[in-house]
Amino acid sequence: MTSQPRDERRTVKVSKYLSKHLRHQPERIGLALDGNGWTEIDALLRAAAEHGFPISREELDHVVATNDKKRFAIEGTRIRASQGHTVEVDLDLPAAEPPAYLYHGTVASRLPAIRTEGLRPMARHHVHLSPDRETATRVGARRGRPVVLSVDAGAMHRAGHVFRVSANGVWLADAVPPEFLRFTE
Repeated sequence: MTSQPRDERRTVKVSKYLSKHLRHQPERIGLALDGNGWTEIDALLRAAAEHGFPISREELDHVVATNDKKRFAIEGTRIRASQGHTVEVDLDLPAAEPPAYLYHGTVASRLPAIRTEGLRPMARHHVHLSPDRETATRVGARRGRPVVLSVDAGAMHRAGHVFRVSANGVWLADAVPPEFLRFTE
């Protein structure tokens, strides 16, 4: 028996649907996240179906396994977004010592505010930092021509700033003051 080729457009739609409801608007489909952002997989699949977007368990597993950014984590019978929440959750990630430098992708129009205020989490709970320039470039490119900022994470850490790293390798900080940023335009 040959398996059917997957519709990558459908995979992207499922991923976006999961992001929306596991990171930002679980209540929109009647979903409840626990304090650490987890929800039962069966409850998610049931809620999605009841709200006109049925997802099979096979599709869910495929999206979780193949998402290039590893946005979702499954633990036993539960699922959660790895980071990026705008709803109140505590991912319960331990503090970690960062590499000497981390990177942040943005666009030129944001630079004046960043120079003055540094990097702020905006609607999210943390500033997201990438472990390499390539990833930061892809992140910045989502909003236009990317600009990659270097973050002197080692100096920040020595100054008492706390870093955490999510299951998918994204580094999280409460904020990055401007004095720890290196602008290379």
